[in-house]
Amino acid sequence: MKDASCTIVNKTKSTQAHAGVPFVSIKNKILGSSYDLSVSFITSLAQRKLNRTYRHKDKTTNILSFPLSKTSGEITFDLAQVKRDAPEFGMSYTKFLKYLFIHGCLHLKGYVHSSTMDKAERKFLAMFS
Repeated sequence: MKDASCTIVNKTKSTQAHAGVPFVSIKNKILGSSYDLSVSFITSLAQRKLNRTYRHKDKTTNILSFPLSKTSGEITFDLAQVKRDAPEFGMSYTKFLKYLFIHGCLHLKGYVHSSTMDKAERKFLAMFS
């Protein structure tokens, strides 16, 4: 079995990018250790461009996930948007970032927004809290 990677790139000025989130452990639990994942923290402008290109929405968003193959994918974060959105969800920045990462991994696993996905998000958030 191939031991895949979880590459994390910070293209922002944020020093809180990782915020203590166990990205590799979460990725391995949800997607498996053989899944190759790239995580990028990008600017609001870059995230807006991706959102416009791939979702036809001309605004930034806190997270985007892109399946590249059955065994690889990419997740991008706009950390400024994550920080703005966290209070709306009643979470700290770190907990919300963790929640969003779980959300993105579940999308890469094939989940769609549903009560099943909500249940899985709660399960993994509790597991990694």
